[in-house]
This record gives sequence, C-alpha cells and structure tokens, in this order.
Amino acid sequence: MNVYTHAITDKAAKHLSDTVTTTGIFALCDDVLWSVGKAITGQPRLVSVPVETREPGNAGTLIRVSDAVGADAVVFAGESVDPLGAKAVRSSAGSLFHIPVARNNNIADVLGQLRSKGLQILATSADGEVDLDDADELLAKPTAWLFGNEAHGLDESLLAQADHRVRIPIRGRAESLNLATAASICLYESSKALFAGE
Repeated sequence: MNVYTHAITDKAAKHLSDTVTTTGIFALCDDVLWSVGKAITGQPRLVSVPVETREPGNAGTLIRVSDAVGADAVVFAGESVDPLGAKAVRSSAGSLFHIPVARNNNIADVLGQLRSKGLQILATSADGEVDLDDADELLAKPTAWLFGNEAHGLDESLLAQADHRVRIPIRGRAESLNLATAASICLYESSKALFAGE
C-alpha cells in the first residue's frame, strides 16, 4: 500500500491540527474526490446528493451514512462545503475512503448525469406529495436522493425537477429534522427496499 509512518513532535501535531484535542494520528493522502461520471459508473442503485451543504459535520455524516446503507456514491451538488475539509473527514469516520464521493457546482449537470444512469430523482420536502411511510414502491427503484441544505432546504425550482417530493412524517412536536438525520432516514428506507432479499 506504500504507507509510510513517521513520528512527529507535539509542536508539529499542534500546528497540523485544527482541534484542541487530537487522536495523535495525522495523515497525508492523495485527493480522493471523483468526477460525477466516475462516481456513478456502472448501474448505481442508490446515490446520495446533498445540495449546497454548508456544515462540514453534516457532510461527513452523510458520507458515513451513505457508506453504511450500501449507497453507490455521494455527489455534493451546488456550492457545498469541501468534503475533504478536516471536520468533514473526521465526521466521515473513514467512509470517505470506502465510497466514491464527487463534487460538482453545476446542479443541472449533476441531475442530467443521474438521469442518464436511469436513476429516479427523489427530493426531501416538508410538504412533499409522497409520505415516506407510503413510498415502498418508489423506494424499490434505483434512486438518487436530493437533500437540501441546513438553513433553506431545496428551492422550489429544484423541487420541481424531482420525480417526486417525499416528506418524512413527524409525529412529535419537533418542527423539522436536521440534514443528516433526514438523510439517514431516507437512505435507510431506500436501502431496505432496494436490498430486500439479498
């Protein structure tokens, strides 16, 4: 694997770290971002598409959850946070190296490439016309999930481009779910439907 290890001083570790307390392990790695085309090569069944994600912790968590549920790729669309930033990498807990991750500022291009692979586009929306509890038939199809950013969700023009807008039922008094939580629920439900019997 051509992995070389070197001990470093505490002073060097402090300089390299962006946190007060570190694990004491640092790495220099090649860039692991893929192009969208290479990330969704073959016949993808499940792709996570966070749109204009602003919070690095959410970006890393989305990568980790996507890896855990067996998604084929994560494609950050629009002006999203850098998934290779320190906090995003830490939050991914190593999943950044297990699943193809791409980033493309051109959302229309991303949607075009996803559709060319035969993926339906589902978008999360608080006022979606499809309730996630009633979406089993939809979830059994190859899917790219669009997840809006933390502050504003998905804008109306993007929601209009989705094949279906899906809402997660909230039965308690919470007004909404954060990005990583909503994505986790949707991706898990899709994974369950897509991989049933495997």
